Amino acid sequence: MNTPQQGLFSQDESVRPLADRMRPASLDEFYGQSHLLGTQSTLRQALENNRLHSMVFWGPPGTGKTTLARMIAQHSDARFIALSAVLSGVKDIREAVAEARATVDQSGQRTVLFVDEVHRFNKSQQDAFLPHIEDGTIFFVGATTENPSFELNNALLSRVRVYVLKSLDSDAILEIIDRALQDEERGLGKLAISMGDEQKLHLAQTADGDARRALVLLELAADCAKQDGEQLLIDESVLKEVTRDTFRQFDKGGDQFYDQISALHKSMRGSDPDAALYWFCRMLDGGCDPLYIARRVLRFASEDIGNADPRAAQLSLYAWDTYQRLGSPEGELALAHAVVFNACAPKSNAVYAAFKKTMQFVQQSGTEPVPESLRNAPTQLMKDLGHGQGYRYAHDEPDGFAAGANYFPDTIAQQRFYEPVERGLEIRISERLRQLRSANKDAGM
Repeated sequence: MNTPQQGLFSQDESVRPLADRMRPASLDEFYGQSHLLGTQSTLRQALENNRLHSMVFWGPPGTGKTTLARMIAQHSDARFIALSAVLSGVKDIREAVAEARATVDQSGQRTVLFVDEVHRFNKSQQDAFLPHIEDGTIFFVGATTENPSFELNNALLSRVRVYVLKSLDSDAILEIIDRALQDEERGLGKLAISMGDEQKLHLAQTADGDARRALVLLELAADCAKQDGEQLLIDESVLKEVTRDTFRQFDKGGDQFYDQISALHKSMRGSDPDAALYWFCRMLDGGCDPLYIARRVLRFASEDIGNADPRAAQLSLYAWDTYQRLGSPEGELALAHAVVFNACAPKSNAVYAAFKKTMQFVQQSGTEPVPESLRNAPTQLMKDLGHGQGYRYAHDEPDGFAAGANYFPDTIAQQRFYEPVERGLEIRISERLRQLRSANKDAGM
C-alpha cells in the first residue's frame, strides 16, 4: 500500500526506468486522450472545479490509466492509496479504507483509492468497496484492460463513471519520444542522442499504441546506441536489435480478441476479401491460434453462405485439415484461401434463419404425435397398428414427388420456414421449391 501522495517523482531519478520518469507531470503533458482531457471535456472540468468522483478507466496497456489516477489525486490535493487486484485481498481493502477514514477524521483530506487490474477482483471483493464509496470515505478509481460491462459488478458500475482511454496514435507516441529525448531532467536529454525521423516513426509504430512500450524500447535503444563523435546514434540497426522480439497488441480472450474476430467475420459477410485478409493477418500477427480462426471460418461458411454456395463449407474444412497437416506457415495460406473464397461467395443466412424459426416453433407447439403414415413399421405388430399405412413412396410418384402429401403432424398446419435467397445456388433451389409448391397447390394441399 502506498504512503500519502508526495508528488509524482522521487528524489533519485537515476534508478527509475525511463517510462516511469517520463510520466506526465501535468494534464497538459498528457498525450493522446484529448477526448478525456480537452479543455471542455467532462473530466477536465470536474478536476479544475475540484469535483472529485469515483470512476473506472478502461483502455489498453500503456495509455496512462495509472498516471491519470495519480494526477487526479495530486490535482485534487487528495491522499493517494494504490492497490493491485493481482496482489491484494479483502484484508488490504479494509486496511486502505481504515487509512482513508483516519485521514478524513484527522485532517479532512480526501482519499483516492486506486485499484489496478480491478477486473481481477471477484464479486465479494468488489462489493467490499460499495459502502465506502457511498459514504464518501474513498473516491474509487479503478483501472482495467477488460470490458467493465462483463468484468465488473452492476452494483459497482452504478456507483462509478467509466472513462474509455484509447490506444495512442503514432503522432502522440512521436511527441512522447521527442520529449524523452529532449528532457534533461527526467529524460535522455543529457545524453545528446541523435535519432532520425524514420527511426522515430519505426519506434512509434512498433510501440503499437502503448506509450510505456515506446519508452521501454527507447531506453533499450539508448543503451545500445553507437558513439558518433560527441553524440550517441540510434540508427536502424540498433532499432532492429531492440524491436525484433516485440509483438502486436492482441490480448487473447479479451476485448481486442473478440473485436478482431468480429471484424474478420463482418468483412467476409460484407464481401470484402481485402479487409477480411487484413483482419486475418492482424490476428495471426498478434499470436492468435490459427485453428481458432479455422473454426470461425467454417462457422461463417455454414451460417452466412450456406446453400448459396456449399463449396464454402467444403473449402473451409479443407483449409482446416490442410493447416493441421502442414502447420505454420504453409497451412496459413490454405486458411487465407478459405477466407478469400468466403468473402467473395454469394451470401445466404436463409437456412440459419429457418433453423432458428423452426426451433422456436417446436418449443412453442409442444410434442405432437408423428402421423401414422410416417411412422416406422419394422415389425408385424406395428404394421397391424397402422404404422406406415397411407405413406406415398416418392420414388414411385411422377417426377419423384408425392404432390399433396403432408409431412407435418396432423394437428399442425403446413408451415413454411425456409425461404431461399435469390443468390448463388439458392436461386436454383428457390426455382425448384416454387415448382414443388405449385404441384402441392394443384393437388389441393
